[in-house]
Amino acid sequence: MQEGTLERHELVVGPEGEGERLDRWLSETLDLSRTRVAALVAEGRVRWNEGVPRKAEPLAAGDRIEVTLPEPQVPRAEPEDLPLEVVFQDAHLLVVNKPAGMVVHPAPGNLTGTLVNALLFHVTDLSGIGGELRPGIVHRLDQDTSGLLVVAKHDQAHRVLSAALKQREIRRLYRAATWGHLEGTPLRIDHPIGRDPSNRKRMAVVSDGRPAVSHVRVRERWRAAELVDVALETGRTHQIRVHLSHLGHPVVGDALYGAGWERGMSGVAQGWAGQLARRVPRQFLHARRLQFRHPVSGDVLTFESDLPPDLAAVVSWVHDQERQAHPEHQERGEELREPGR
Repeated sequence: MQEGTLERHELVVGPEGEGERLDRWLSETLDLSRTRVAALVAEGRVRWNEGVPRKAEPLAAGDRIEVTLPEPQVPRAEPEDLPLEVVFQDAHLLVVNKPAGMVVHPAPGNLTGTLVNALLFHVTDLSGIGGELRPGIVHRLDQDTSGLLVVAKHDQAHRVLSAALKQREIRRLYRAATWGHLEGTPLRIDHPIGRDPSNRKRMAVVSDGRPAVSHVRVRERWRAAELVDVALETGRTHQIRVHLSHLGHPVVGDALYGAGWERGMSGVAQGWAGQLARRVPRQFLHARRLQFRHPVSGDVLTFESDLPPDLAAVVSWVHDQERQAHPEHQERGEELREPGR
């Protein structure tokens, strides 16, 4: 119930909560992070049987817990002098090359250091359609995915680009490394994606999810992995990572959908895969090509971005390993090629 600007929850622990820690039980019951619950306890906003609990307090059935949540603060995105690689810019839009590790827009837990913070510093005219936290943002990339993004500089451009995205007229091509060997590429993956019912932080292929279509083509076949291109028809959260993981070939370095996958291999491939995993600093996923019609002129614009140094170094290592294993290829001047070519 509400009390002024505060939100108060009066809870009773059921039999299923017997022996649970207070912070874990509240996190699951109120859909809050454990960090947030710990802060509420430290601030004295949690009462347990009329007393002040510890965050690790063991609960018993029938315990009464009262939680008072303060009114949430609405964050604002502030300009920050952060590096920003602008690939193209005119009066209507800009295309940027986002580095891995940068969140696209502010959100709880990531209010600074985002692409939006950098855009607000370097660009004075951004579309307001996305609101204060997402000005100009037409589409997104995961934090640990690098590559190309288009940003709108006024509302008309934003509306046109968003409509093109919805109508699947913005073409996005990604370069990824995946574990194992896919069968029969080019491959069309058509599986709906929604929130994972067993873990709200993950997405999954679920029958009642939103339509999601990806196209995969193998570019290089490695000893226990492959270098692939993935073209998106739709743009669901974590789409490429979820689709490839669902097929049993997760993105190399993906801690959420493919952690430890290489340890399940056997034979000589296991040692090679372990070395590859140690060399990949983050998920091997890069938005390398972006094509769309200019929202005002109608001209077709195409932009490309090479693999950044961290991922390019991984490919170089793979090629060196291949040359050492097959010196006859080097003598003939051969390179790794797409299967069938």
